[in-house]
Amino acid sequence: MPVTIPPGLLAQQALGEDWARWLHGLPRLADDLLADWRLTAVADALHGYCSLVVPVVDADGVPGGLKVTFDGDDESLHEGLALQHWGGRGAVRLRRSDPHRRALLLDWLPGPDLGDAWDVEACEVVGSLYPRLHLPALPQLATVASYVERWLRELDELGRDIPIPRRYVEQALGLGSDLLADPGPSVVVHGDLHYANVMADAAGEWLAIDPKPMAGDAHYEPAPMLWNRMDELSGPGAVGSVRDGLRRRFHALLDAAGLDEDRARDWVVVRMVVNAGWSVQDARRADRPLDADERDWITKCIAITKAVQD
Repeated sequence: MPVTIPPGLLAQQALGEDWARWLHGLPRLADDLLADWRLTAVADALHGYCSLVVPVVDADGVPGGLKVTFDGDDESLHEGLALQHWGGRGAVRLRRSDPHRRALLLDWLPGPDLGDAWDVEACEVVGSLYPRLHLPALPQLATVASYVERWLRELDELGRDIPIPRRYVEQALGLGSDLLADPGPSVVVHGDLHYANVMADAAGEWLAIDPKPMAGDAHYEPAPMLWNRMDELSGPGAVGSVRDGLRRRFHALLDAAGLDEDRARDWVVVRMVVNAGWSVQDARRADRPLDADERDWITKCIAITKAVQD
């Protein structure tokens, strides 16, 4: 069956000429990879923010996923390298790769992901994955420090006229500087490990997918497990306050992973304040006021910053 690009991925053409060029050539690229690797598409293609995933079987009938990633996405540049390093331990197994074409053949994971799991249980699963993934860092990976140094500089340059309490901005700048000055052991950091990026294999084992690998501090990891699925902490069935829910998640991650509480908390503060700052940057680049979604996101970032410190 020919590969059809999902409408949600085609919509990324609006992001610029590089996206439009890649998407224009993607059907041919996918078809070439299917032919070269003797794969047969068996279902409609899926997609992430910047990747196409085609369910396939190989020449022996073994199911897999052909993943092709946007060639302008630097964060996933070394995804295949990290997956190869993990060797199927704690992460989906890589069967074949073509770095030039940004293509990977992965084991097929039938799921589900952790999206419907009790959030504390999901945090315990993810926390137990951290030690398996945090192998000694590969020299090819970009460092956490190389990103964070730039993010802190940009945060500082936003000035004081922003809807983020100045005490949190100053705290993030100070903590970030301290963390980078005393980096600790450098490991392979997944970078984006949250509920949707952990899936069950056919035997029910939970495995990480879709890494944005970097080399750096293991304590950098927890923040995405706090900000994802945050709305349910104030929705029907919520137990206690949003603060209580965030703290339950945070401590479940730490306990399962054996992470240092102070260092993990400091990284959460840095990441959340930086994330809030990005919303301000986006609005300023577009020369417009913050929209409702951006203001809501900043409010969530501040709530997490407060919760891990109360």
